[in-house]
Amino acid sequence: MADVTNIPSDAPEHCPGTESESAGKVSACQGCPNQDICASGATKGPDPGVALVKSRLSSVKHKILVLSGKGGVGKSTFTSLLARGLAANDIDKNVAVLDIDICGPSIPRVMGVLDEQVHQSGSGWSPVFVEDNLSVMSIGFLLGSPDDAVIWRGPKKNGMIRQFLSEVDWGDLDYLVIDTPPGTSDEHLSAAQYLLGAGLTGAVVVTTPQEVALLDVRKEIDFCRKVGIRVLGVVENMSAFVCPKCKASRSNLGFISLKIDINLSSR
Repeated sequence: MADVTNIPSDAPEHCPGTESESAGKVSACQGCPNQDICASGATKGPDPGVALVKSRLSSVKHKILVLSGKGGVGKSTFTSLLARGLAANDIDKNVAVLDIDICGPSIPRVMGVLDEQVHQSGSGWSPVFVEDNLSVMSIGFLLGSPDDAVIWRGPKKNGMIRQFLSEVDWGDLDYLVIDTPPGTSDEHLSAAQYLLGAGLTGAVVVTTPQEVALLDVRKEIDFCRKVGIRVLGVVENMSAFVCPKCKASRSNLGFISLKIDINLSSR
């Protein structure tokens, strides 16, 4: 796998990286706007966006990615609950949520700020505040309607993520919780590219306990290993139903085995 810190934000899928010997010369480079300059060897250096993101996020103490192998496992719900919990636990701590699920932004709805809009100033985009110490940024705030589809290819999505990470005026933050789309797509590569250079704390992986979901969780963990992201933990969601009357708990989907749970460590 190419070093993700050497892949431009507007690169096509399977980009070999600007510092690779095959940069600009393989089939994946066809049609890329950077092909000629990569082939010339002039790009033997990191994406300048990495430095921009590092500078912008220098005032953020902890940066946490929330990942999942499959959709519908409660990742965005967990993201919102984690952020709200951190903010409520200590009102002196500043917390923010960044939604980089470009094609399926759900954070505005689960955070209860669906109809809000963001504004731009000389210092960058201003996030939407849910509480005095809890703010949110999402492409959902930039759409004309929640029903509008975002039909973008990888390079444009990558550019949007770079803008969010380098141009949002978060101020001083204790925690930045980043909600991602399911799987291991362009958005994840872009997030890894920029955040690893900015002191990423690590990732939390959310799953449900069915074996079909665990297959994708293993892939997500493998992705983290390959790009150098520390796995902080795995959240088992929807593992039991608690009866609202008798309070009895019943497992509907099973449980993650202890052996699997232990083997999910990235280090």
